[in-house]
Amino acid sequence: MLALIRAVHTAIYLVMAASTLLLVYAGVTGASGVWLWGVLVLLAIETIVFVGNGFKCPLTAMAVRYGAEKGYAFDTFLPERVTRYTFRVFGTLMVLGLALLALRWAGVVG
Repeated sequence: MLALIRAVHTAIYLVMAASTLLLVYAGVTGASGVWLWGVLVLLAIETIVFVGNGFKCPLTAMAVRYGAEKGYAFDTFLPERVTRYTFRVFGTLMVLGLALLALRWAGVVG
């Protein structure tokens, strides 16, 4: 069960990291399309789940429940150097991407 939780969590991590980078790309370049709305929906769901769970990932708690040892890289198959600053890095990038996108949509940035 722990391997399944780690696999699902790793897949979600990669999709959300890609979504965040695509959001920044859209903010910087002005690119858009149906994919951008998909990215925004995914990031909104992730944010709601994260905030609704007390700023903790529910899959982390599940991993611990099924025997994962606590640390930074215990709930995914990714190395610690990749996951250690996840919230700082991707949170900052998400805010940056949203701000750039908002400025583009407001017509402030061409």
